Amino acid sequence: MNVTDQIALVTGANRGIGRQFVLELLERGAETVYATARRPETLDFDDRRVVPLRLDLLDHDSVVTAAGVARDVTLIVNNAGISTGAGLVTGDLGELRREMDTHFWGTLDVIREFAPVLSANGGGAVVNVLSALSWFASPGAGGYAAAKAAAWNMTNGVRLELAGQGTLVQGVLLGAADTDLMADYDGHKIDPRDVARRSLDGLASGSIEVIVDEWTAMVKASLADDPAVFYAKMTELLGAS
Repeated sequence: MNVTDQIALVTGANRGIGRQFVLELLERGAETVYATARRPETLDFDDRRVVPLRLDLLDHDSVVTAAGVARDVTLIVNNAGISTGAGLVTGDLGELRREMDTHFWGTLDVIREFAPVLSANGGGAVVNVLSALSWFASPGAGGYAAAKAAAWNMTNGVRLELAGQGTLVQGVLLGAADTDLMADYDGHKIDPRDVARRSLDGLASGSIEVIVDEWTAMVKASLADDPAVFYAKMTELLGAS
């Protein structure tokens, strides 16, 4: 998919990676970008091609309404997410459910509601912004990692189910990006604009999976090895106890 003249919808577009997707889509000549957020009044794009739209992944009615408004969409970018820091064993169960409801159920809700729209418009594409934490767990991010792991395999599943209608489903995996979500992280962070660039480059070449940075490539390469060796390395790199 060449995004020139495409009509896109980006969730969580008010900041971070979502905002960079909107800007990159505009730069590449998208005809219209539906920029969505829980509070669309926080969107501040100065471009007539941007259409602010309310969409809350925890509010099914808002997803249905958005799909009813954006009937011309050909590209969905599922970017919206949260990180509560809740631990799996002793963390608040409500916060853990909120992470799963957001990353798995909320993202799937968007795909289910917009799949018929994409089909009617020729197939199009779905981009799911995932994480290197889809493939490993880290202290302080147990709930987030579990939710992203579920979203990763959900991405694989919907890819198979939507292939028949000509919809390409792409998973985008990355380590830490320089966003508000990662403000407290002291390690190396990539430019969030690079996530959008590499994803859209991948769409142009038909890539179903985009590995954005070397950190994530290292994590993926380790999956065939003894996990004890991998987690010992992670402990050393992250300074975990």
